[in-house]
Amino acid sequence: MVSLDLPKMPRVWNYWLLLVIYLLFLALGALVFMGIEARHEGALRQTVGDAYQQFLLDNPCIAPSSMDKLLDVAIIADNYGVSVLGNSSDIENWEFTSALFFAASVLTTTGYGHTVPLSNGGKIFCIVYTFFGIPATLFLLTCAVNGLMKLTNTRPINYIHARWGYPLGIVAVVHAVILGLLVFFSFIILPAFVFWAMEDGWNFLESLYFCFISLSTIGLGDYVPGRAGSPKLREFYKFTITCYLIIGLIAMLLAIETFFNLQDIRNFFRLFKPKRTQVREDDRLGILSQDELAQEMEAPDSTPLAVISGATKEGHQSKDLFAENGRTPVDIPQE
Repeated sequence: MVSLDLPKMPRVWNYWLLLVIYLLFLALGALVFMGIEARHEGALRQTVGDAYQQFLLDNPCIAPSSMDKLLDVAIIADNYGVSVLGNSSDIENWEFTSALFFAASVLTTTGYGHTVPLSNGGKIFCIVYTFFGIPATLFLLTCAVNGLMKLTNTRPINYIHARWGYPLGIVAVVHAVILGLLVFFSFIILPAFVFWAMEDGWNFLESLYFCFISLSTIGLGDYVPGRAGSPKLREFYKFTITCYLIIGLIAMLLAIETFFNLQDIRNFFRLFKPKRTQVREDDRLGILSQDELAQEMEAPDSTPLAVISGATKEGHQSKDLFAENGRTPVDIPQE
């Protein structure tokens, strides 16, 4: 009897439990952010309000309405990556290296938001460009990670297991931890020191924050490097940051994929994967219509085993009957 493997939905409570845990985790994050940042926001609002009132007192010739108009223009320009400050007037957002940095941040879904298209044509091209570019980038990253998995995971783990005889599970866990620490140091800690040294006004925590936010593709845009220094150095600096963004993203995905391939992690994910159940061939045939059943019986590769076994059995019975009468099937007279 032939049986087929058909997907079976896992238990519903697994999904509900996962949803409840995620919602609790989401609420926990909201409460923590609210508790930490709310008072800082209030202090910043108070500081801005006091500075605004003090400026009007020091400059009575400026009307509040004129001041508000100027601030509105400055805020809108800043949202498009244009600063009204005198020391930032020479910074261009759409020379080649800056445009390359913008394209890389968009295709990797980082999207800092410090520079955005100004024209309608730029917005339309951005839609079309990312519509094709994001899947192409994901395909490229997937191919790169899959190719590196054999070199950085399969071969070292199998070699250590074969050379020293350590269990594969333990070797895989130790290897994943070492690889994760190596990626974290090489693409988070070490670049943070570089940004700390290169960027004016950035401390080490802010540099570390930028590296993690960038390689996790969050890209809040509150810290964007490459906005200071001489133009030539700034162009090379932005090109280097673009390369760092792409290579670092591949390294992060490689580390994440390594952890997801651990047996314990895979066993956990199996709780939410459809299981396989055995379905009898007779039950499947009972569902088919008469036309489908006739077509299936005509196809030699798809003939049910029950039909084949029945025909074979009848053939043997016919041979036995002919043998009892002293004749063979070829001795039957033709009508």
